[in-house]
Amino acid sequence: MSTTPITFDEAALVARAQAGDGAAFSELITRYQNKIYRLAKHITQNDEDAEDVLQEAFLKAYEHLDGFQGNSKFYTWLVRIAVNESLMKLRKRRGDRTVPLDEPLDTGEETVKREIAVWEDNPEQQYSQEEMRQILDEAVESLKPDFRTVFVLRDIEELSTEETAETLGISIPAVKSRLLRARLALREKLTRKFKRKGEDVFANL
Repeated sequence: MSTTPITFDEAALVARAQAGDGAAFSELITRYQNKIYRLAKHITQNDEDAEDVLQEAFLKAYEHLDGFQGNSKFYTWLVRIAVNESLMKLRKRRGDRTVPLDEPLDTGEETVKREIAVWEDNPEQQYSQEEMRQILDEAVESLKPDFRTVFVLRDIEELSTEETAETLGISIPAVKSRLLRARLALREKLTRKFKRKGEDVFANL
């Protein structure tokens, strides 16, 4: 007896949740809670803050569900809430009121297409997968908050440039500029870490 695979219909779940179906909203939480927690952890670099952001983001999403117009994906809207909550945590913890999301940055790199290399068993199987993940996480966490946030949204959460711009309330050129700077900073940090001789790990960038 064959069974039809269950497909995830975000729009239908959101519509049901807006109509007062608590189970539908619970399903949205189940679907996205791990991704939102990971996003918050990358930005805040703190487990407790990430847990707080997770709860606050879903609470605010629930409270303002009627105001969600469907002009973007529900997940993109949720990410925007989570990013704002994460940045508020950073400001409170650091006593810094200027975590800049609208800082004007140089543009002009719009046509540059660069990706951080997928290393898999490199460099030379020197590190285990777990060690590699830790090294990469530490490198990402060392980025400036505005660069790190863009990098996480684009290269880890895989939002589009347009969705990232919409989420952060900045221009598309600013997203591209910050992403390039984040990737270049990571390239420098990781190259120093691995100290490859002769062959540049990033030769294909």
